[in-house]
Amino acid sequence: MNISIGSNSLYSQSINVVSDKIKTGQLQDKLQANNGTDDELMEACKSFESYLLTQVMKSMEKTIPGREDKGPYLEQFGDFLYDEYAKAATESQSLGIAQMLYESIKRNA
Repeated sequence: MNISIGSNSLYSQSINVVSDKIKTGQLQDKLQANNGTDDELMEACKSFESYLLTQVMKSMEKTIPGREDKGPYLEQFGDFLYDEYAKAATESQSLGIAQMLYESIKRNA
């Protein structure tokens, strides 16, 4: 018997949901901690922007026709690729979401 675990399997989907919940919880904890420094707050804002971009990229991929047959490497490591793209975009500050969030939190604190 041959068992294959692809990206569409229930196991892979469950892992992704649990991973997303953990990341969301960590971000909430960072943002709710009022005793952090400005650098820690900015890092939490960057983490949020990176997480947001990753989710957007994953959703966008689902809209591409013919992407069901991605190949074994992209099935296994596609999420890591989107994470790295999101981190690179966040570090280059091309969107500025982290900066806007940081300024908003500082203004309302």
